[in-house]
Amino acid sequence: MLAALAGLGLCALPAQAQAPQVLRVTTIPEEAATEQVRKFTPLAQYLERALGLKVEFTPVSDYPAAVEALVNKKVDLVWFGGFTHVQAQLRSGGKIIPIAQREEDTQFRSVFIAKTDSGIKSLAGMKGKQVSFGSQSSTSGHLMPRSNLLDAGINPEKDFRRIAYSGAHDATIASVVSGKVDAAALDITVWRKFVAENRVDTKAVDVFFTTPPFFNYNWSVHADMPADLRQRITKALLDLSPATPEGAEILRLNRATRYIPTKAENYKGLEAAGRSAGLI
Repeated sequence: MLAALAGLGLCALPAQAQAPQVLRVTTIPEEAATEQVRKFTPLAQYLERALGLKVEFTPVSDYPAAVEALVNKKVDLVWFGGFTHVQAQLRSGGKIIPIAQREEDTQFRSVFIAKTDSGIKSLAGMKGKQVSFGSQSSTSGHLMPRSNLLDAGINPEKDFRRIAYSGAHDATIASVVSGKVDAAALDITVWRKFVAENRVDTKAVDVFFTTPPFFNYNWSVHADMPADLRQRITKALLDLSPATPEGAEILRLNRATRYIPTKAENYKGLEAAGRSAGLI
């Protein structure tokens, strides 16, 4: 059975030193907790059958909480952004293993959005404006947008009138729609989802800059997880197929064509970007 307990303190999640009877799963809170539960419930049910284990999905309050949960082995499997994966690797001394990513995550992008009547048509047009990022630990909502701004000769702390951190991509969109900020950066797949579901009017708010591609999200486990269980989880994720009704629904909910293998080396570029941006 799926357990979804929003905001549960990490101290309530006991560490497990051996093969667990319960697989404890969490994810960075890139969207509202209710949306996370909606997305991951079918995947949790699939993993229960594939692994023969009870699966508990527990939303956490913020990105750092997801990092600390896996580093301290309070959970077994985490959906990380690329930068939170890097942070977990550094915090754990290299003991985090990325096992799978969506095919889309090999060529991921961020978008910058603004109201269409704002006059903002480029990164340079953001100077003197109020700007929102997502979480400070977000790859697509902060690290890579900031990296692109710095590459364009724009220093957010010096060149923007105000910087806000929304904490989640859906909140980022809302901050532009409501006029709380003039421009913002976020995950391209969340933006496309909002557009496809008619949750944003692109005549009023739209994209004015898209970043070059980078590696992003992955499913990660701790290196202390038994190798057999790690391999079984990996196989279960890679076996998800759009050719089956269940696989198609899980992949759709998670905005994935399919899951593919990944490795730690894929995220070295994000670590370098984090160091260059002063975020590590």
